[in-house]
Amino acid sequence: MNKQPEVKTLSETERFAVWVSQEPDSGDTLYHIEVDNITLHLFEEEWEEFTQLMMEAFR
Repeated sequence: MNKQPEVKTLSETERFAVWVSQEPDSGDTLYHIEVDNITLHLFEEEWEEFTQLMMEAFR
């Protein structure tokens, strides 16, 4: 049986979107950052490092 990942949109604007998915087979949580026609896929550990980087950049 081919299960679809559970998806939740965290935030979106006209040109950007951030959403998270729970992969049914592996149980991994993946974060997705859409910027125009580019999408970054980050595992939870990478997401935490990325958000920490962005928070420091905003200071």
